[in-house]
Amino acid sequence: MELSDCSNEYEKLVVRMNMPRVVIDNGVCPTSTVVKIDSARSPGILLESVQLLTDMNLWIKKAYISSDGKWNMDVFHVSDLNGNKLTDENLIRYIEKSIETSHYCKSEGYTGLTALELTGTDRVGLLSEVFAVLADLHCDVVEAKAWTHNGRIASMIYVRDGSSGTPIDGDSDRVQRVEGQLHNLLKADDGYQNDTRTCVSYGGNTHMERRLHQRMFMDRDYEKKFDSETSPVVSVQNLEKRGYSVVNLQCKDRLKLLFDVVCTLTDMAYIVFHAAIRTVGETAFLEFYVRHSDGNPVNSEPERQRLIQCLQAAIERRTVKGVRLELCTTDRLGLLAEVTRVLRENGLNIARAKISTKEGIARNVFYVTDANGKLIDPEIIKSIREKIGIDDISVKESFPLSCRETVEKEEQKQEQQHHQARIGGGAVLLSLGSLVMRNLYQLGGEKLAKVLVVGLLVGPIGSRRMLGRS
Repeated sequence: MELSDCSNEYEKLVVRMNMPRVVIDNGVCPTSTVVKIDSARSPGILLESVQLLTDMNLWIKKAYISSDGKWNMDVFHVSDLNGNKLTDENLIRYIEKSIETSHYCKSEGYTGLTALELTGTDRVGLLSEVFAVLADLHCDVVEAKAWTHNGRIASMIYVRDGSSGTPIDGDSDRVQRVEGQLHNLLKADDGYQNDTRTCVSYGGNTHMERRLHQRMFMDRDYEKKFDSETSPVVSVQNLEKRGYSVVNLQCKDRLKLLFDVVCTLTDMAYIVFHAAIRTVGETAFLEFYVRHSDGNPVNSEPERQRLIQCLQAAIERRTVKGVRLELCTTDRLGLLAEVTRVLRENGLNIARAKISTKEGIARNVFYVTDANGKLIDPEIIKSIREKIGIDDISVKESFPLSCRETVEKEEQKQEQQHHQARIGGGAVLLSLGSLVMRNLYQLGGEKLAKVLVVGLLVGPIGSRRMLGRS
C-alpha cells in the first residue's frame, strides 16, 4: 500500500472515531424533546447540526452550546410545529442517523439539475421576466426559491432541459445564452454598484437557504438604516478577560431563527464557543460567545456595526411579506411564466416565492404585495383567480397580512408531514391542515384561524447544567 493510501485510510479512521454521538430523550423536559450532540470540534459542525434539525421543520425553543477545547457539547430542546414532543420512532431514528452521518450528508441533492443563482435590484415583475426567459430557452424549472430584502432579490433556480429532462450545462452555448439574458434582465439603472450577479453551477448540490443567505450577504443587502422600532435588537460587547465577543439578540421567535443566525456567523468567519437560546412567549433571546477565525474578538467599531447589521438582515430576510397565494396543478413547460405574468399585469410584486415540482405536480407558493409593498385590494385577487382559471388551477384562498404567521405555520406543518411520510410515517393527513384552515377562516373569520403555540420553554441565559456529557 502506498503512503498516500495509508494517509487516506488514517483520515477515514479519524473521521469514524470522531463522528457525532446523539442522544434523544423525551423524559428530561415535560414540554419538549431533548437532542444532545457530542462531537469533535470542527469548522461548521454547529451549523450542520442546526441545519439538519431545521430542515425537518423542528422548532428549537431552547439550546445550550459549548465547544471549549476540542469537543462540542450541544443540547437542543425541540418540538414539532404544534409545540409537541417528538413521538414518532421513525422520525427519531432518522434524526439520529442523519446527525451521526452529517459528515457525509452536507448538502441537498438535486442530481440531474442545473442550478442558477441570481441577485440584483428587485422590481415589480422581475421574477415573471426571469421565468419567461427560461421558458423561451426551453428550460423547465423544477425547484426554486426567491427572497427579497432592502430592495434586493436573491434566487436559486434548479432547471433541466424541457424536452430531454437532462441538465443544460452540457451545452456551453446554451449556458452562455441563459447567463447573458438573465444578466441583462437583472441590470438596473439606479447606479447601484455590482448590482447584478448570475451564476450557473454544475451538479446542484447546494443547500438552497444557506446559499440565499450567502448571495444576499455578498450583495450587501444589509447596508441600510434599520427601523429601531421593528428591527431585531442586536448588541455586541467584548469580554476582554476571556477574549470573547458577546453577541446578544432579541426578536420575535419563528421557525429557523437559530439557523439564520448561526449561518450568518459562520459565513462571516465567527466561531461560536458558547451559546444559550431561550424563548419567552413570542420573544426569542439568543446569546453567543464568539471569536473570529483568527482567534480575536471583534476589534473595531466598524466591525461591530457590520456584524450587527448583518445579523439584523439575516433575521429579516425570511420575514413573510404580503398575501400568500398557492397553486397546485399538473406541471408543464411555461407554467411559471404564465402565472407570474398574470401577477405582473395586475401590478403585484412577488416578495417571496417557493417553487417545487414532484412527480409531475407543481406546487408554487407566492407572497405578493402591491407595487408599494402594501396590502392587496381583494378585487385584484378575485381578478387574478379568474384570469388564471379557478376551474383548472387550484389557487388557495388569500389571507390578510394579520394572518400571515398562521398561514406560514400551516405551510411548514405540511412540509413536516410530507417529510415524515418519506421516512416511514403516513401521508393521509398531508392536506387536512389546509382544508381545516380554509374552513375555519370561512366560517368564523380570522380569530378562529389563528394557531396558539403552547409549550414555550423558559430558561436562564448562560445556564450550563445540561452541558455535561451523556
